[in-house]
Amino acid sequence: MHRLLASFGFALTGLRYAFRTQANFRIHIAISLAVIVIGLGVQSGPIEWAVLIVTMMIVLAVELINTALEATLDRVSVEHHPLAKVAKDTAAGAVLVSAIGAVLVGLLILGPRLLTIITRR
Repeated sequence: MHRLLASFGFALTGLRYAFRTQANFRIHIAISLAVIVIGLGVQSGPIEWAVLIVTMMIVLAVELINTALEATLDRVSVEHHPLAKVAKDTAAGAVLVSAIGAVLVGLLILGPRLLTIITRR
């Protein structure tokens, strides 16, 4: 049981670190909170919530993996290396792909209802 609690502690430490030091992580959190507010406002259903939540968690998880990879590469070597650049750039690309996917999911789920609300006014 102690090991399990320690694991949760390590995970929370990692989340706190990412939140404190990574502007993009904070941006993804803010956007996720906005999506939650909008989802509540348009009364999303359970399946829509499931898709939105999984999508938001994927983006946050990929951002955390990107942060871990960057920290690892910085620890391994302080000198710039072309392969380290490739690793960092492709990890950042993974974050971008997941974020674009999240925007598309959000537009598909929330867009039609938001458009209806906006056009009624």
